Amino acid sequence: MTATVETATSHPSQSLLEQPYAYRRRELVEPDWTRLPGWRDVTAEEWASAQWQRAHCVKNVKQLRALFGDLVEDRFYADLERDQAERATMSMLVPPQMMNTMVPTGPAVGQTWTEALYADPIRNYMLPVFSDRRTDWPSHPHASRDSLHEHDMWVAEGLTHRYPTKVLAELLPTCPQYCGHCTRMDLVGNSTPVIDKLKFDLKPVDRYDAMIDYLRRSPGVRDVVVSGGDVANMPFKNLESFVARLLDIENIRDIRLATKALMGLPQHWLQDDVRAGMERLATVARARGVHLAIHTHVNNAQSVTPLVAQATKAMLEAGVRDVRNQGVLMHGVNATTPDLLDLCFALLDGAGIMPYYFYMCDMIPFSEHWRVSVGEAQRLQHGIMGYLPGFATPRIICDVPFVGKRWVHQLEEYDDVRGVSYWTKNYRTGIEKTDADALNRRYEYYDPIHTLPDAGQAWWREHGPAVDHAAVADQAAASRAAASDQAASLA
Repeated sequence: MTATVETATSHPSQSLLEQPYAYRRRELVEPDWTRLPGWRDVTAEEWASAQWQRAHCVKNVKQLRALFGDLVEDRFYADLERDQAERATMSMLVPPQMMNTMVPTGPAVGQTWTEALYADPIRNYMLPVFSDRRTDWPSHPHASRDSLHEHDMWVAEGLTHRYPTKVLAELLPTCPQYCGHCTRMDLVGNSTPVIDKLKFDLKPVDRYDAMIDYLRRSPGVRDVVVSGGDVANMPFKNLESFVARLLDIENIRDIRLATKALMGLPQHWLQDDVRAGMERLATVARARGVHLAIHTHVNNAQSVTPLVAQATKAMLEAGVRDVRNQGVLMHGVNATTPDLLDLCFALLDGAGIMPYYFYMCDMIPFSEHWRVSVGEAQRLQHGIMGYLPGFATPRIICDVPFVGKRWVHQLEEYDDVRGVSYWTKNYRTGIEKTDADALNRRYEYYDPIHTLPDAGQAWWREHGPAVDHAAVADQAAASRAAASDQAASLA
């Protein structure tokens, strides 16, 4: 009996049987920075230097013009300047490494540099322009500066005890780069014309002491996320000292270092002193049975380059248990199934980074053009299933105010006309220890109004409260004062 082999041409309808997403292994490429006029003479040695990268960050429109030369039209700069004056919740700060991943191979055929820059996903959230923003609902009526109410749950200045066994330690209020969608925009970075940033009151040494003291008195806490800001902006000897103190606390079993700079400034994590220090910490962690990991923040496959892979490899070789990615879903950046899968495969195959979470963009002011609805997030979760290994299939998360992280299919009820989802929780936060109804109450989350059907948009126009940004600022200040009082009472 002779076997027959059917080729792809045997079936005219073969194209109908193709998978919705086609996996292709893509080699990582470091974009050529000398394609940009301002970096035409930058050497490979300079590019590899963390000090050079920090010294040549783009901080204003003048520096951006010097970088692009005559490639980009004046209308883009005017658009950017207007956004900085009227909408931006974060000041401009983009390291060369991140700038270099914008329009990485130059414009497409028939496209100008200006058009390519407007369309670029990295530019979209690192250099937002006024024309990106919604004009109907630039902010949701329920948007707030501290949208997750982290300050309300401070148990020491900068230490949020939101979950029963986990805390967030905000060690510093700065980063090597400022993302337009930053959920901690009320504290992190420089003030902007529309956001007067809050400030830590205590000196760093006193703040860290208060955090360590609380954790020593809290045997129910086993997991510490060390963040900010970004730990890459902390002198490494200070970061090492703080983490070493955590490792001395018997109940601490997981320590996660949060740094977007693994992608935005990988040169930092490739420095000899940083690698040696991480190896020291990892050695102690292993001896104590503590899991030391790094969590980074990559939103688009363009950002994953050979330098990012090298930095990740260096951290894994130093003994870090895992490097994981927590991205944010954003229109214009990654909110399609192919974009998410391209990113996950670039992370996993190219850089050895584990895809972990994709958060829905939080309800901060002027973020509506980025945010997706819960229904859209559910469809995206459905769309990425089955392509990645199960252990590397990221969960899409809605971070519900006063509730915490919930998979997007965990809602109790969903009014998809008015865009209101209802959620419950199974634990009390630090501010609900005496609230008998906390576990029975339903908590609300709101879809972007422009994503709703006509009837839903009409309802919000009639019933939705106007956004009073001055009141939002006052509310944030009151929250901060209450958190400080609470922390003082626990001291």
